[in-house]
Amino acid sequence: MKDEIIISGLKIFAWHGVYEEEKEKGQNFIVNAKLSLDTSLAGESDSLEDSVDYGKVCLFINDFMRINRFNLLEAVANQMARKIMVRFPMTQSVELEVMKPEAPIPLPFENVSVKITRSWHRTYIATGSNMGDSEDLIENAIANLDSDENCRVIRKSKMYRSKPYGGVEQDDFYNSVFCMDTLYSPIELLTRLQEEEKEANRERLVKWGPRTLDLDIIYYDDEIIEREHLRIPHVDMTNRDFVLLPLSEVAPYKRHPILGMTTIEMLGRLKESYVLTMKEEEE
Repeated sequence: MKDEIIISGLKIFAWHGVYEEEKEKGQNFIVNAKLSLDTSLAGESDSLEDSVDYGKVCLFINDFMRINRFNLLEAVANQMARKIMVRFPMTQSVELEVMKPEAPIPLPFENVSVKITRSWHRTYIATGSNMGDSEDLIENAIANLDSDENCRVIRKSKMYRSKPYGGVEQDDFYNSVFCMDTLYSPIELLTRLQEEEKEANRERLVKWGPRTLDLDIIYYDDEIIEREHLRIPHVDMTNRDFVLLPLSEVAPYKRHPILGMTTIEMLGRLKESYVLTMKEEEE
């Protein structure tokens, strides 16, 4: 189901542009917006509380564009789209077009604009720690992410303990998985997670060695990403009981976008080939 609230031709006077004259004198902008959401509840209840108030959205767009200053339409559209979804949490995605009919172009033209689509993305993050107060480090990182307006923690698994992976002598690990919706792109999310690791004094000295905090992106929607420093789905998740077991709590029937297997199917296959070292942490 894809319902939409559509705002067309919203006229706003603001001060965005690369040139100083644009910043000083300002000019007219036109904004078109499509907000995707589920309107079925509002359709039954006939209550504005069950939908998004498009009047408030228009006022929000006006205030955002008049208060802030950007050089590029790309920045206006990107920042404003994210803020709309944060301010109006029922919104699942936003298509936003920012038009600049008075742009300083020395040729006849009707309009220039930037159109973008932004949405919430469902992610699954695996955590690990075997240095310091591991449980607190993990819980603090999850809480910090949940307090970030660009993230919404949906659910999280219990905490588990596991034997070290990779053959390095070290203490047992604490592990969990949490599900989170985010407005960050995959690269932005990786950077954000690394900030949390740094906050916990994470040092990358030995591969598979001890660490205060490890945050790994397991899934990002159903995207398949192959980059030098980022591979999604996580490349080694199918061999890791300490990932699959907590993941089976929060997403038992989530399918691997390459293998086509559910979490519980991957976990079941792992049990046939490996001895699980996982033990649920005693209360």
